[in-house]
Amino acid sequence: MTETQYYHHGRFHVAGGVLPDAVTAYRTYGNPQNPCVVFPTCYGAKLDDQSYMVGPGKALDTDKYFVVTFALFSNGESSSPSNTKAPYNGPYFPSVSYADNIRAQHAVLTKKLGVQKIFSTIGFSMGGQQAYYWAVMHPEMVERFVVICGSARTSDHNQCFIQGPKNAMLASKDFEDGHYKFTPQYGIRAFARAYSAWAYGQTWFRNKGFQYNGKYPDLNTFLHEVWEAGYLDNWDANDMITLINTWDQGDVSLIRHGGDLEKCLSEIKAKGLIMPCKTDLYFPPEDSENEVKSMGDNAKLLVIPSVWGHMAGGGTNAQDDEFIKQAVVTFFQST
Repeated sequence: MTETQYYHHGRFHVAGGVLPDAVTAYRTYGNPQNPCVVFPTCYGAKLDDQSYMVGPGKALDTDKYFVVTFALFSNGESSSPSNTKAPYNGPYFPSVSYADNIRAQHAVLTKKLGVQKIFSTIGFSMGGQQAYYWAVMHPEMVERFVVICGSARTSDHNQCFIQGPKNAMLASKDFEDGHYKFTPQYGIRAFARAYSAWAYGQTWFRNKGFQYNGKYPDLNTFLHEVWEAGYLDNWDANDMITLINTWDQGDVSLIRHGGDLEKCLSEIKAKGLIMPCKTDLYFPPEDSENEVKSMGDNAKLLVIPSVWGHMAGGGTNAQDDEFIKQAVVTFFQST
């Protein structure tokens, strides 16, 4: 296992204020002399969770590429409400934008790792949204980018979804406005169940996909053991809220042209591979189709033909993993 490293930025300004000693957690894989691929985390992911795409013979082949994985602010590894000292601890942690994360990642790459060119940024979900931000914020640096089940702007439809799990947590009787002294069991369980509802395609649920490989006998067992346990065991409630706010406020066009998404995307210089899933309820293919049209010949749309919905892009099953791997390998080899 590659060891997690920590870069201390010192005093670092973010969207909601300042962090006196901001920290970015990251890992590196492969030879630094090889082309660099940047692979940031998504919502609900730690650095360990990036391994499904990283390694010899995988989509991000560490025999060919120098892969750098980054932990988002508020994921519990980089600076987060749960690991920051007073006075910015817990509910006092400032809001953080995607642009803040990219500035932090850029500092690690250029100041610590000596990377001046990025062969590709790639990401799933929130990671895919960061790939868009990289292409817009650093056109001089990024050659290509891959977006898997993500978008350049968090749509109104997506924002409506986000309000469900978020407010289930905020309204719970044990969240206590973020001042809880013990794990808010009611809040996290409610969040997890609301969040799970859109994570998979309708066809997946209709065909009882939770019985995949015979693991879960019924839906309720699946929700308990996958969604509730996953967040209760590995996540802090304030981290979950701060991170979902980053997702909620995502809009790469605010970096350029004050919200004109079509114009912003039309100026992207990097080659793009945009891969939505056919049954994704978070980031539907129609959104990706519009984004690719704005980018013209620089971008290619490839829809993942899966019943797994949003989860198709997150390393959930071997068939989708192989489809994504082949698409990424082909894209990386293209001129």
